[in-house]
This record gives sequence, structure tokens and C-alpha cells, in this order.
Amino acid sequence: MSYALTVESLDDISSAWSKLRHSLKWGSVFVLPAWLKAWWEAFGGQGELYLRTVRQEEKIIGFASLIVNKETASFVGSADVCDYLDFVTTPGREGDFFKVLLDDLREKGIKKLDLRPLRPDSTVLAQLVSIAQNHGYEVTCRPEDVSLELDLPATWNEYLAILKTKQRHEIRRKLRRLWEAGNVEHRCVEIGRDVEDYLDVFLKLFSLSKDEKASFMNPAMESFFRSLAKAMAEIGLLRLGVLQLDKVPAAMTMSFDYDDSHYLYNSAYDPRFGYLSVGLLCKVLCLKESIEKGRKKWNFLKGGEPYKYQLGGQEVPLYDCQITIV
Repeated sequence: MSYALTVESLDDISSAWSKLRHSLKWGSVFVLPAWLKAWWEAFGGQGELYLRTVRQEEKIIGFASLIVNKETASFVGSADVCDYLDFVTTPGREGDFFKVLLDDLREKGIKKLDLRPLRPDSTVLAQLVSIAQNHGYEVTCRPEDVSLELDLPATWNEYLAILKTKQRHEIRRKLRRLWEAGNVEHRCVEIGRDVEDYLDVFLKLFSLSKDEKASFMNPAMESFFRSLAKAMAEIGLLRLGVLQLDKVPAAMTMSFDYDDSHYLYNSAYDPRFGYLSVGLLCKVLCLKESIEKGRKKWNFLKGGEPYKYQLGGQEVPLYDCQITIV
């Protein structure tokens, strides 16, 4: 079989995504062209983009989005804002894609692949590692972090039933106390192109945090969040959860709905309402809405914060993988 490897741009891939979304396996929101473009515009520039598609005749069998620094290639994206990353491939054609890709990287003088963070079901761990080892390349993979996720049941009552007794009672108690505190409104907004007003409120709530959230949201990060929200809204994936108490925004979540999964990306709340657990309950109510909409999975994403376990999250280990190409 003969293959062609072509150079792409983020604009080309972004504009073609609607045509490619069903023919390739995009394993998560973090590998979508809109996400990669937002990241590159905010944080890129410290290397050369290596964007390649591998084709057999007219059929695309895979897409690689990498950054090359000297003799090392890593994913476009970073672990602080991209919870896990991967290559994008046609199911069943991973072996052909990786053989072509490795040959091209070696020809271009790339001596190392630094790939992270990776889920256990990533194409890297499921396919590339064994292919690289068969080539005689040195491969080192090690656990790096954890992500948490939950398979959603069909109903809210079924969800409550899977929780530990203490946590189930706590959620019910906190919800009752919230309803008794005033006029409560919660909605998970599916926003189109006009997201700025919502983002202004979200970032204001974020700035009120007294923990690491406040220092995390520096000007570069704020620019990334704004461009990311706009880009994901344009392709219909952005969801903003808004919890109001007596018409005052008390808490918000920034999430994405993709491939029957809900990705809880970030959250913020007003400390004045902390005694009502508004930060937690905004997530709980968004989870409830996801169940009602028939979502199949809830991704709490990276980090082992206690509330994720308390709400039923199950650990998924995340890895980094180093492949020496010689």
C-alpha cells in the first residue's frame, strides 16, 4: 500500500472538521482542531508546528498535531489546560498511521517523542507503544496523574442510589438548604456565538477565589478561556452552568458536551454563598441535567479532588510516555 503524508495548518483542519468528525476517532474535546487552535494562539510559539495527515489515496487514516523543539516532538497542548491528549486516527488503521508517522519523524531528525497526558485507552498506549518497541525504539511510560469519570445511569434516583449513604443524604440536605435560602435558578446554557457576557460573569467569579484559582487566571489564561469558549460555542459544544440565588450569580461551571459525554472543565463561585455549598451544588445540578438529557458519561477530568469521589467518580490513571527514535 502507498501512503501520502501532507502538511496541514490549524485553519485547514478547523475548517474541515465538520467533514472529518465522523470518519476519524477524535478521542476527546482536547484534540479537536478548535481546541488546539485556541491553545496555540494563547500559548504557542515555543516550537515549530508539525501538523500532518496520512492518506491512503483520498482516505485520511490519521492526523498528528505535534510541536517540535530541536529534536523532541510533543503534543500541541499542555497538561495544565488539556486533561489528556492523543493522535486522531481512523479506527482499525492505527498501525499503518503510526508506521508512516514514525518514519517521517525519523527522517526529519526527531529523536524523541514526549507524549502526555495519556489515557489508558489512548492510541499511544494501545497501539504506538508496541509498534515503537517492535522497531527497537526505547519506550518509557509511567503514571502521571488521575482523571475521574462516571458512567451515568438513566435516572436521577438511580444516580443517588449508587452513592454512599452519607453522601446521598448530604446532597439531599444541601439541596434542601439551598432551596430554602431564596429564589434559586439553575440552567445549563447552550450558547451560540455570543458568549462574552457569560464569560465576564464566570471570570469575575473566578477572580473572587482565595485559592490557587485566582493566580491561575493570569492575562494569558484569561485570553485562552475567552477564545476557547468562543471557538467551542461556534461548533456547538460549550455548556455554561449558571446557579443564581435571588437573581444574583452564585456559581458557574464551564463544560463541554461531546460524544454523549459531559466534560466538567472548570468552575467558580461567589465566596459569599459558600455556606450554601453553591460551588458543589452547581455541579450536582448540572450532573442531574446531563442525566435528564440522556448523556452517557460525566468527566470530572484531571485531579483527585475529594468532591469527585464523593459524587461517584471513578479513577482513570493518566500516563506520560517517552519514545526514543534512533
